[in-house]
Amino acid sequence: MTGHEEQGGAGRRVGRRSRRLKIVGLTLAGVMTLGIAGAGWVYWHLNDNIKSVDINSALGDDRPARAVTTPTASASASASPLPTGSVNILVLGSDSRSGKENKKLGGGDSSGARSDTAMVVHIDAGRTGATVVSIPRDTLVTRPSCPLSSGGSTSVAYNAMFNSAYSVGGAVCAVKTVESITGVRMDHYLEIDFSGFAKLVDALGGVTVTTDQDIDDDDSHLHLKKGTHHLDGTTALALARTRHGIGDGSDLGRIGLQQKLVKALLDQMASISLLTNPAKLYEVADAVTASLTTDTGLDSLSELMRLGQSLKGLTSDHLKTVMMPVVTAPSDPNRVIAKEPAASELWDSLK
Repeated sequence: MTGHEEQGGAGRRVGRRSRRLKIVGLTLAGVMTLGIAGAGWVYWHLNDNIKSVDINSALGDDRPARAVTTPTASASASASPLPTGSVNILVLGSDSRSGKENKKLGGGDSSGARSDTAMVVHIDAGRTGATVVSIPRDTLVTRPSCPLSSGGSTSVAYNAMFNSAYSVGGAVCAVKTVESITGVRMDHYLEIDFSGFAKLVDALGGVTVTTDQDIDDDDSHLHLKKGTHHLDGTTALALARTRHGIGDGSDLGRIGLQQKLVKALLDQMASISLLTNPAKLYEVADAVTASLTTDTGLDSLSELMRLGQSLKGLTSDHLKTVMMPVVTAPSDPNRVIAKEPAASELWDSLK
């Protein structure tokens, strides 16, 4: 073989190797581009899922004062610190029948929606402890005048059922009514509908709940023996809605079950390590955001992620669940009113 032939063979080998490296490089570049595009699409999709209501603009300044928080030294040293101050969030469960899935799961009247679940979530400064206060939907309250998105406002209503606020004025009236009866500023608002709750539970792989008595409720289609059960989304939703199969059949018995579910959700999220499982994290995020309505302060994926990250130290062991103290209403044995001074003392403790 001549020197020229040797050089030619080496040249062909270098050329083939160069082409292979180029192909590998282009392939990697393509994968990276697809990955970035995919990540961008995922962010856009989840962000676009979220619906919001501009509660601050609607209610203006005639509201309880915001809590004053002082940043910690470690937080102030960070370029973009996570929030550490106390915060109050009104969380509503809506029984809207909008959409096929909500209708299938037994939502409210097709003419509107109600807030059958209402919880004021107070997160302590430091974000490692929290108190969840449930407000019975059958509580009689003075419902304040609320602005309407169509213009004008609702009239003040005396001895109105608490959950009527959402029915007549949506999220804005629900927030204003809660602030009126508690004297506590709601910093944020979160609402999730029937199908969203069921999907969230399924995305988490179900939840484990222990019931203290047999439950036999034909209305919610729930039949459970006393004991510990691992529930899928549909059954967990039935547990959250059941009332006739427990206690005296009132809303008060249901609240205890709903609070068990809140703790069970926290435990399940902690057990599956979402941050180390991107596919599961996406499934959960998609389930939540698709059925979520927030105030404009939480209406982006980045804001929800910051809130979630700030709560990473919160466990069910440090979550206190209580119900607003109530007594039977003198005007109606099927309704309740706030028990004073116990109710006011509870709300004052959250300011």
